[in-house]
Amino acid sequence: MSTSELIEKLPKAELHIHLEGSLEPELLFELATRNKFSLEYDSVEQLRKAYVFSNLQEFLDIYYIGMNVLQTEEDFFDLAAAYFQKALQDNVRHVEAFFDPQAHTSRGIPLRAIFSGFKKAIAAANDKGMSVYLIPCFLRHLPAIDAVQTFVAMEPFLEDIHGVGLDSSEQGCPPSLFVEVYDQARAAGLKTVAHAGEEGPPEYIWQAIDQLKVDRIDHGNRAMEDSLLVNRIVERKIPLTVCPLSNLQLGVVSDLRDHPLRKMLDSGIVATVNSDDPAYFGGYVNENYLHAATALNLSDKDIVVLAKNSFTGSFLPDASTASHIADIEQIEKELVSRS
Repeated sequence: MSTSELIEKLPKAELHIHLEGSLEPELLFELATRNKFSLEYDSVEQLRKAYVFSNLQEFLDIYYIGMNVLQTEEDFFDLAAAYFQKALQDNVRHVEAFFDPQAHTSRGIPLRAIFSGFKKAIAAANDKGMSVYLIPCFLRHLPAIDAVQTFVAMEPFLEDIHGVGLDSSEQGCPPSLFVEVYDQARAAGLKTVAHAGEEGPPEYIWQAIDQLKVDRIDHGNRAMEDSLLVNRIVERKIPLTVCPLSNLQLGVVSDLRDHPLRKMLDSGIVATVNSDDPAYFGGYVNENYLHAATALNLSDKDIVVLAKNSFTGSFLPDASTASHIADIEQIEKELVSRS
């Protein structure tokens, strides 16, 4: 069995995917036409050529422009349904999907339209055997009080979400600013995650763990610069949701051969592989597995561990996690028998 065949065959969970980041140029143009929104690009090809970034902020600048085409419940349904279809093709059985409510409500889009569109797409995905948890993220470049107000506004929809997250521009926006809203989320029974250590220093990861008390770290690359932090992450079994192609496209690493994923696995960290914003970074989850495996010379065993980690690092009930891992172990037995 080739590496690509193994990756395709393995059941996987995706734990770091921004639904707005799966907005492919073709759908973006379709929605712009539907909503009579004028784009500064003349074609899909011209827009795709603009997807060249040297850092996180350059990406975010164009990312937020693209969001403007999302205006109605139907738009949010189409966005999520398109991603779920691609994920199903990659044998993704469970998704914990991010979205940015503030980026939409600030444009006058009602939360009800967002949630209604996503819920219909999730119901369709469920019918095809995929489970989905929604995780709204707070935009860290906005004042922390805005995050608190957004959480209050989402109270009528809390039964539709599974946790909260923190994303957007990391530099100069430490997790410590958001303690209040994270306390509120935990009090409401929600799981908590946060982007930290993508471009920000290891100290941001410490803050996310100790002050926000997160269940999971998104990215976490720079944790490897601090051995005490690595020990804390391993001891507490805090999963990291790693995004190889995103890191490459945004200059977090200049070459995938330098990516810390291998060191994370060797350190005993529950590292997972994810696509982040696949429409912008050139690959959905299987491509991220394949590129990482090739660049880092990952073995079949490493790839199996990553697939298992995707479920153990998820917020699924123990029974569901065990069922998915049992399916992976069956494939693992096939590999052993053929070797």
